[in-house]
Amino acid sequence: RLKEHEQRLEHMAHFDILTGLPNRSLLTDRLELAMAHSLRHGKTLAVVFLDLDGFKTINDTLGHAAGDMLLQTVAQRLLDCVRQTDTVARLGGDEFLVLLEDVAPGTANAVADKIRIALGQPATLQGTEFVITPSIGVVPFHGNETTADLLKWADMAMYRAKAAGRNGVCFFDPQFQAQAEQRVQTEADLRQALRRDELHMWLQPQFNAQRNII
Repeated sequence: RLKEHEQRLEHMAHFDILTGLPNRSLLTDRLELAMAHSLRHGKTLAVVFLDLDGFKTINDTLGHAAGDMLLQTVAQRLLDCVRQTDTVARLGGDEFLVLLEDVAPGTANAVADKIRIALGQPATLQGTEFVITPSIGVVPFHGNETTADLLKWADMAMYRAKAAGRNGVCFFDPQFQAQAEQRVQTEADLRQALRRDELHMWLQPQFNAQRNII
């Protein structure tokens, strides 16, 4: 009995209780191993990060039980889209990540689009048909990124896909990071300027030459 209890605790430490998928902890371990394998054997890997568009509406209208059913449906559809050698993980909430190992160039894009189509199929919850689309971010591993880099950049690409109108796929571009850093710096500069009373407002009158009025 003690052995069974220990096994249950071990499982809970590495797998999501609701979907049975690997959790963030196990995903991070597998990602690190995959990156090491990629460097050793010259294989390509990619991280696919997705978030469900409008998931909060399901929880708010039908309740969390329906939301949980949808997450389980999403988990199964994701597994159906990839190979057994790939990893599908639930990071929390309605965020999922797919780790694609030993993939040919262009495969990540094809898989991401396959996922987008599969998750966009109607799902019946409590007798009502719903369509929930995903926003997907993809980042390939080039050999010098860390696990934190890949997860952060895939998340960043996903939010770009969401900002672009949702139900889409976006590949990470290094400019995303530079723009994010610039935005953070601009916000910091503005806060500092406010504290120092360095902001001033200037009004520019507009003159209508045809009517000779301001």
